[in-house]
Amino acid sequence: MSFDTASAAETASGPTKTVVVAGDYLNKLTGEKIERECKDKIDAGAREIVVDFSQTDIINSIGISILLGVIDNAQMAGAKVVFADLKPESAELFDMLGLTKHVTIQ
Repeated sequence: MSFDTASAAETASGPTKTVVVAGDYLNKLTGEKIERECKDKIDAGAREIVVDFSQTDIINSIGISILLGVIDNAQMAGAKVVFADLKPESAELFDMLGLTKHVTIQ
């Protein structure tokens, strides 16, 4: 299981865009790490959070619930959430659950 972040587009106030790699299995443990990292980045001035799902094979219901919290926190802070490199099954699941109405899919 991996988890990594990267920041881009540095400004005087900090990064305006940050990338969070979800890892191979999005569950409670990795979801909480993603949530914490996204909150920290938003608090530091990030205005776009990109969650990279390129390595993600499995997403459980708790992981989805945590993603909803990430989306909510970002929206309250005026930040945008992007889901990148979703596998077709995950994209279909997120669409069925309505998450795609609140994020940009890349």
